[in-house]
Amino acid sequence: MTQSRKAIIIGAGPAGLSAALRLHQTTNIKCTIYELRPEPTTLGGAVGIPSNGLRLLDRLGVYESLLQRGSSQSDFALHSGSGGILGQIDDFVSHSRAETGYGYMRVKRTDLVDVLLQAINEAGIPVYFGKRIIGVEDGSEDISVVFADGTTDSGDILLGCDGIHSAVRNIYVDPDQKPEYSGLSVLFSSIPASMIPAASAAHIKGLTATMTGEGMFLSAPCTADKDEFFWAFSREVAIPDGNDSRDGWEVQLRQEVKGFKDTLHDVLGGAKGEWIDTLRYMIDQTDTIKFYPVYRLPLGGRWSRGRCVLIGDAAHAMQPHAGQGVSMALEDGFLISRLLGDSSRSIEDACELLHRIRKPRVEEVYRTAAENGEARKKTGPWGQWLKENIIWARFSIPWGLGGKMFGQTYAVYDIDEERI
Repeated sequence: MTQSRKAIIIGAGPAGLSAALRLHQTTNIKCTIYELRPEPTTLGGAVGIPSNGLRLLDRLGVYESLLQRGSSQSDFALHSGSGGILGQIDDFVSHSRAETGYGYMRVKRTDLVDVLLQAINEAGIPVYFGKRIIGVEDGSEDISVVFADGTTDSGDILLGCDGIHSAVRNIYVDPDQKPEYSGLSVLFSSIPASMIPAASAAHIKGLTATMTGEGMFLSAPCTADKDEFFWAFSREVAIPDGNDSRDGWEVQLRQEVKGFKDTLHDVLGGAKGEWIDTLRYMIDQTDTIKFYPVYRLPLGGRWSRGRCVLIGDAAHAMQPHAGQGVSMALEDGFLISRLLGDSSRSIEDACELLHRIRKPRVEEVYRTAAENGEARKKTGPWGQWLKENIIWARFSIPWGLGGKMFGQTYAVYDIDEERI
C-alpha cells in the first residue's frame, strides 16, 4: 500500500477546513490544521454561496446541515434610491439550479465555519488554535513550519489557507505580493427580524438591492427561519494613511454608531415608500455596525513554492461583488485534492499545476467582481438616472438580467470535471 502522507494546513476558515475535509475523503493524506486566532473566528457577516459552491459542500457532506442554518430564498428585487422598483426576478438562479440541482444560500459565516468544524471533528482531524506561524523551511524530504510559541511541525505538503493577509505568502511563497485597496468599503450588520415591524420584515424575502448615488444597499435573510436579516452598504471610502484595516473593525460606541447611522440616513435623504421605511427601520435598530475596507490581491502573483501552495484568498483574494469568494476556495481545495490523489505526481508538480489550471477561471471571476464593484461607486444625479434606466431596460427584456445573468455562467461550473 502507498505510505500515507501529511498535510499541514494554516488557517481554520472555510478554505482550510474544506480542503482538509476533501483531502481526508479522497486521499491518504493526514491533515493537521493550525489557526492564528485563539478560537473560531467571529469575523465576517453573511456570505452568499451559489450553485457551484453548494454542490461542493454537498460532496463534503455538510450541505444538509447548512440547509438548517442558512436562507435558501432566491427571489431578487432591485430598488431605486427614490424607493421605486427597477426590476424583480422570482428565482435569480433558475438557470444554474436547472443545470446543477442546487440554488443559492445566504448563511452567516460563523454558521458555515461551525458546520465545517463539526465535520472536521467527526473526521478526527486535529485543529490547534492560537498558533502564529513565523517560519517555513522546505527540505528535500519534507516541509517544516515554526510557530511563535517555539513549537514546530513538518509534513509532506503545506497549504496556506490563511486569507488575504496570509502569513504563509508573506513569509515564504511571495513576500512581494501585497493586498491593494479597491477603493470600496462596506458597512454591514445583522438584526433580529423581531426588531422591525412585521409589515416591513415581509419586504425582506430573498436578496434585495437598493441603488443610491452614494453606493448600494443589500439586504437578505441569513437564517433558515428568516428570523435574522443581514444588511450591507457598499460605497467609495478613502482610507487614511496608516490606518490598521487588516480585518475591518467593529463600531460599538454609541456616538460612533450614531455617526454611521446619520450618514446612512443622509444617503436615503427624502426618499419615501414602504421599502425606504424598511431600510430606515433596519438602520435604526442596529446596535453594532462593522466596517470592512475591501482589499484584493493584484493578479499575477505566485501561488506556490516547492511543497507549499496557497488556497483561496491567500492566493487570489478578489472583491466580493461576484459572490464567488467561498466557492473559489472550495474549488481550489477540491482540485488540489484530485492532483495529490495521484501518488505518481510529485507534490511540487501538483502545486504548480493547481495554478496553471485555476488561473483562467480565477482571473475571469476576479475581473467580473471588479466590474460589478463599479456599480457601488458614487455618481451624480444624472449619472444615477442613467444607471437606473439602463438597468431598468435590461430587466425589461427576456435576455437581460434574467436567464444566465447574475453570475450563473460561473455557477454551473464543476471543478471535478476539469481535466488534469
